Amino acid sequence: MTHHTSMLLWIPLLPLIGAVINGLFGRRLGDKAVSFIGCATVGVSFLLGVIASVKVFGSHGEDRLVQSVYSWIKIGGIDISISFVLDALSVIMVMVVAGVSFIIHVYSIGYMRGDAGYARYFAYLNLFVFSMLVLVLGDNLPVLFVGWEGVGLCSYLLIGFWFEDREKASAGKKAFIVNRIGDLGFLIGMFILFGAAGTLSVDGLKQAADSGLLSTGVLTAACILLFVGACGKSAQIPLYVWLPDAMAGPTPVSALIHAATMVTAGVYMVARLSFLYSLAPTASAIVALVGGFTALYAASIGITQRDIKKVLAYSTVSQLGYMFVGVGVGAYFAGVFHLMTHAFFKACLFLGSGAVIHALSGEQNILKMGGLKKKLKWTYWTFLISTLAIAGFPPFSGFFSKDEILWKALSSASHAGWATGWVHLLAYLMGLVAAAITAFYMFRLVFLTFHGKSRLDPSVHVHSEIKVMSWPLAVLAGLAAIGGWVGASLFGIHGFAHFTDSVLGQAQRQAVALKDFAHSQAAEWGAAGLSVCVALMGLALAWYLYLKKPDVPQKIAERFKRLYRLVFNKYWIDEVYEALVLNPIHQFSIFLWRIIDEKLIDGLGVNGPAKLLRGVGGIARMFQSGNVQVYAFWMFVGICAVLLYVIYAAGLF
Repeated sequence: MTHHTSMLLWIPLLPLIGAVINGLFGRRLGDKAVSFIGCATVGVSFLLGVIASVKVFGSHGEDRLVQSVYSWIKIGGIDISISFVLDALSVIMVMVVAGVSFIIHVYSIGYMRGDAGYARYFAYLNLFVFSMLVLVLGDNLPVLFVGWEGVGLCSYLLIGFWFEDREKASAGKKAFIVNRIGDLGFLIGMFILFGAAGTLSVDGLKQAADSGLLSTGVLTAACILLFVGACGKSAQIPLYVWLPDAMAGPTPVSALIHAATMVTAGVYMVARLSFLYSLAPTASAIVALVGGFTALYAASIGITQRDIKKVLAYSTVSQLGYMFVGVGVGAYFAGVFHLMTHAFFKACLFLGSGAVIHALSGEQNILKMGGLKKKLKWTYWTFLISTLAIAGFPPFSGFFSKDEILWKALSSASHAGWATGWVHLLAYLMGLVAAAITAFYMFRLVFLTFHGKSRLDPSVHVHSEIKVMSWPLAVLAGLAAIGGWVGASLFGIHGFAHFTDSVLGQAQRQAVALKDFAHSQAAEWGAAGLSVCVALMGLALAWYLYLKKPDVPQKIAERFKRLYRLVFNKYWIDEVYEALVLNPIHQFSIFLWRIIDEKLIDGLGVNGPAKLLRGVGGIARMFQSGNVQVYAFWMFVGICAVLLYVIYAAGLF
């Protein structure tokens, strides 16, 4: 049932108001006022979301709230309005975006204290939340795209926040440019859908899909192109390269991007348009395959990284791959479920890494840490809980959401047919191996950072933990511990799936992927047990290599030097892109500049006529010098020329 309300506009509008006030007047107001405005606007936005969601929750996801603000574009047959919708899917996203963002805002008060750009930081942070809320509440693709581009802009501003540092500024530009590549695909996908359906509203597209107005070819092309945009926003192969460099921004920004906002946009978009993807099996297979390969590929890179934030960055890329496996095999609720649980434990992990970096006065190399367990107790225990969650150990949240994805990928493989069944099976196997690797590199991170002997530089003094940074860790760790129980299907709890059924149910029932073989509870428990076993193997290996025999990893690196260098240098993908893409474009740009622009356009097209006229003018100037003797000479020359012509014409010469 649809209900109209005037409340939805205020959910994204409040963070925008905070961004404007802090951006224009923040320096005059002072840091305390900036902190209050930045946190309060997001906090109240979250509360409004909770209040608005009561009706949706009360109806078990059946009701939806709609607000049409005004007619935006009305030309000919095009009628696009600024309108927002709150249904079972956007309720989850609003809770995650506004709730986790509020916690990150509070944490930022302590982390960014004393920074010269304090007001600018909170203005950007508020603007980020506004953009993401517009994205998840938008009732049509153009409004969604406004938020889509907004988070791209804010990522550029926040990643390059300390723009005085050339490297950090370059990281911001890299994120912006890579996302523009993906966004081009997204735009073309929207144009294809509009050309075929004549509308870009979500409801209109759904009606067009249900009525058969959209052919399989159109659906496949549009869904693949929209997924290209998702690859940019959600850092999937081949457009993932911006996300590891996003660590250049302040650590709370990393938490915001990786947990609650930008990187979840692609997963949300596929889930929102699940009614299209369920009718495009080829596109869905590509989504699942890319997600599985990304999960495995990024996890392998995390094994060798030494920067505490880089390890977490590649873990984000990997976990996003899991989410795309979920939505790719048709388990849309499982992908969104993992999106939610990931927001909890990944935000906690990033903020925990920020607490470590803050305590060590900026040190980020985990090989120069160790023994911090006793000195940073609060950070350690919250970090450990979130590590258990991301590694998939029961009863923590990541276990339920990740294993739901793996189970759906496995159980669907035998029913999807050879055309896509092998993709589901391959995605499952890649996800299973990635689970073992995830447990390994995450506990490697925990052991090197918090356990063993201290490897700190003698000059480094470990600062005590700050309360305003500690309680957000506790809240997020609590959610990471228990947040998965809302969808613990192994124990017969299907609350998350049932709640989202009104939005995702039809697409899930259309997808072959969810025809589980006999819905065997024993098989599901067996798959979950296997997943836990491989995670235990990863944990045990990390314990053996980094606590029991800490000298062995160095020996392995020396023994397999080439392989280690390959993985440590991220398979040289950035260098390959630079050689095959950037350098040719750069050289072609130089050709366009030097030859086409300077020689042809400026030289012949603009400066050529000017030079010609200047030359003609120079010659004419010889006859108009102002010297009487010169005039007399040229008169004499002219008279002689006329006389010679007359004599020649008369035949006298």
